[in-house]
Amino acid sequence: MTSSRDLDEGQKHDEAFKDQISPTFDRKRNAFSELMSPKPKQAKQIQPQQHNHPRDARNGLLPYILNPTSFSSDIVIQHNENTVLIRDAFPKATVHLLLLPRDSTKWHINPRDALDDEVFLAMVQKEAAEALQLAASELSRLIGPYSESCKARIAAMESDDPPAELPAGRDFSQEFKVGVHAHPSMNHLHVHIISRDMYSERLKHQKHYNSFNTDFFIPLGDFPLAKGDPRRQTSYQNANLKKDYKCWRCGRSFANKFTALKAHLQEEFIAWRKE
Repeated sequence: MTSSRDLDEGQKHDEAFKDQISPTFDRKRNAFSELMSPKPKQAKQIQPQQHNHPRDARNGLLPYILNPTSFSSDIVIQHNENTVLIRDAFPKATVHLLLLPRDSTKWHINPRDALDDEVFLAMVQKEAAEALQLAASELSRLIGPYSESCKARIAAMESDDPPAELPAGRDFSQEFKVGVHAHPSMNHLHVHIISRDMYSERLKHQKHYNSFNTDFFIPLGDFPLAKGDPRRQTSYQNANLKKDYKCWRCGRSFANKFTALKAHLQEEFIAWRKE
């Protein structure tokens, strides 16, 4: 005969056996409950931005930075351990160069932030000053023969008995803008060294012009920017790209008439070249 004690021990044994097979045996949930129960959230996987992918057109400056010697001197003007100086492949003016810093820690930082680093800024400003002199020499070669300010100097240089000290001539370094775009179209940090004329067949639309002739273009000499400088603000800079056209030389407004602006820029180029 089975005692009550034996029954209790047998029941405990059965329950232990059930727990070994399925810990939730006595708390089994139906399929609907399982379906409707909240699932634990998984952390969203964020893919790092690919700044070095060769097929991304925005990485087009990287080959010059990494392997400047693989390009001809018509493209890469000079290079050292700090920077590479190249001709812009799509120039927006008579002379348009790009200075490419080689410090990989600064490549993908917005220039407004990268140039907060005063040591880095000092290096870039020094390299840009040297590049500006090369750009000025190129502009002198291209438009000097048309310039009234250069006539006396050119005549003295070409005379049979040139004077010991040549006339000063035109300071072509003053005809350039040196700076960065607030939101660059290319991934890798670069500094523009561009003549003011904006006379180029590569100048094709509103963004091309306004990116160099509004606050969207930030002069290198203005860095480091104050923390509250509006030029750090994305909304402010986006609005600059949509502004009406204004001639860089005479200040005349052309509203949104790009064709009229282009015709006017040609006239201004001829007059500017003759100065």
